[in-house]
Amino acid sequence: MEVQGKIKMIGETQTFGSNGFRKRELVVTTEEQYPQHILVEFVQDKTDLLNSYQVGQAVKVNINLRGREWVNPQGETKYFNSVQGWRIEAAQPEAGNVPPAAPAQAFEPATNLNEEDHDDLPF
Repeated sequence: MEVQGKIKMIGETQTFGSNGFRKRELVVTTEEQYPQHILVEFVQDKTDLLNSYQVGQAVKVNINLRGREWVNPQGETKYFNSVQGWRIEAAQPEAGNVPPAAPAQAFEPATNLNEEDHDDLPF
């Protein structure tokens, strides 16, 4: 799966426990009628993938959905979901964002045409 949008926030790398578990959060705002702010977690060595990106940049993030079950001390079962990123790349500009071609009148007409030149094109 993937999420596309603009980076709203890049968190600092956090380290937990004696085993050195690392986590870094990224918020991507989708560009649709009702924009969504999607929190994506990058863990362990994937935290370094965010080093070359900055707020406002358009990106495409490959994600995995993760879910887990937890039983609280009262014996109630709770479920939690997380969105985990494993790849990020700069988004390519969409066709609508490409600058338009120069208008035809911006070019000078050819003046070296000779109508008597014969070519072998069938039309």
